[in-house]
Amino acid sequence: MEHKFYSNGKLLLTGEYFVLDGATALALPTTYGQDLLVNSFTEEKTSINWKSYDTQQNCWFSLRLKNDSENLKLDNNANFTEEKTAERIVQLLNFLKKENSALFTDKSLSFTTHLGFNRDWGLGSSSTLIANLAKWAKINPYKLLKNSFGGSGYDIACAMRDTPILYTLQHENPVIESVTFKPSFAEKLFFVHLNQKQDSREAIAHYRKQKAENHQKNLKAINKITQQLLESKTLQDFEKLLDLHEKIVSAALNISPIKQRLFHDYPGSIKSLGGWGGDFILATGNQEQKEYFLEKGFPTIIDYDKMILNKKSLP
Repeated sequence: MEHKFYSNGKLLLTGEYFVLDGATALALPTTYGQDLLVNSFTEEKTSINWKSYDTQQNCWFSLRLKNDSENLKLDNNANFTEEKTAERIVQLLNFLKKENSALFTDKSLSFTTHLGFNRDWGLGSSSTLIANLAKWAKINPYKLLKNSFGGSGYDIACAMRDTPILYTLQHENPVIESVTFKPSFAEKLFFVHLNQKQDSREAIAHYRKQKAENHQKNLKAINKITQQLLESKTLQDFEKLLDLHEKIVSAALNISPIKQRLFHDYPGSIKSLGGWGGDFILATGNQEQKEYFLEKGFPTIIDYDKMILNKKSLP
């Protein structure tokens, strides 16, 4: 029996880091995502096989597990790559087995994932996987997140929504509101990949180490910016808000904004997305100004409308 699941990738436009402490973030699901195929077989000797494929249909990760005890364990004969990935898969599946053992009883399972985006893009290879596994196991995806990767959960919300959202953590519970966010100047917005991946957990750890003397003031300022961005009518107003957001996060992290570090002479606005220092940035400008980034050695440039999913909300 085969079951197929799909989840969207994500980008965080406002509220990075502060969303962990209750700020309202504007999060955007992407047109790029990941699917999961799960096949089950009735066999005398049960096992679990896992294969992950990239956008070029290359199998970049494979794994075989034993399913003959209370906990799933690595098959000693398995020739798997990427040890950290293997540990995470075992952790996720063991949690699912604990929550719903019937999924793994008296059957062999085959898991196959296909990424719709480059593994280094930081669009949510982990969050889309968690969302897909939670759909298969019919459990709360935020519970699976909490017991594995951790984080605010905005990426899980994006994985399961087809429209931009406002995301807030209230007493550790997600509050999600679908919103309309279709800037009239979207043709002047584009995303540039910085050619390196940012480790979310390391980024969060750095945020936690910083002094929090202006914490509440910053939360209120971020919330205000989020709301004003939604209501922006002109590119000029939008750019002012992006620049102000960068200034606030820069002060909180004690890190210079990415524009100051890498693109100080760029005429438009530039905003980091998610963890500072890697993955994508949002830039404002016209088609000619994309050449600036190409000349700087950043060839991955994606227009706003091509990147961001903006369908009617599903019931």
